[in-house]
Amino acid sequence: MSLLPWLRGNEAPPRPSPRSPAEMVLETLMVELAGQMREAERQQRERSHAVRKVCTRVDYSWLASAPRPAYDLSPGERLQLEDVCAKIHPAYCGPAILRFRQLVAEQEPEVQEVSRLFRSVLQEVLERMEEEEEAQRLTRQWSLRAPRSTLTTFRSRARIAPFASDIHTISEDVERDTPPPRAWSLPEFRARKED
Repeated sequence: MSLLPWLRGNEAPPRPSPRSPAEMVLETLMVELAGQMREAERQQRERSHAVRKVCTRVDYSWLASAPRPAYDLSPGERLQLEDVCAKIHPAYCGPAILRFRQLVAEQEPEVQEVSRLFRSVLQEVLERMEEEEEAQRLTRQWSLRAPRSTLTTFRSRARIAPFASDIHTISEDVERDTPPPRAWSLPEFRARKED
């Protein structure tokens, strides 16, 4: 007889608490910012070590321990960035991260400039969101106001007969010396006779 079923218990494994999409977007964007700041700081350290190595021609970097992060966001700036991140819709989170990474790769900013760059990307995304919402609102408004009766009125008044029996041929027009109709390839439109 095995004791494993008794040891495991009958409970399901605890699940992480469900989070709202806005919380996940906020956390994802802030983790991305922190990661890019660490990377910018590491690159800055490498550049300064390379300059020092060229100047002294001796490398003692293996002796030094990894320094603590020198730059951190102020609480006020962090709160402002979190406030802006909370406004980002989950569908725009991925494109915002991609744009941020692209700008960081292009510009190679100093650590202090990363948060400014992040804020500018978030502002771009918010503007794009507002533009798309405005376009959707105008489209919705236009579709509600568009007259739907125009097409039905035209359909009720006109009859389209592409294979009408009284379509004239070119030879008949030549025999009668009448000018040919506007275009031979178009169907004939006739207005329905009103009673």
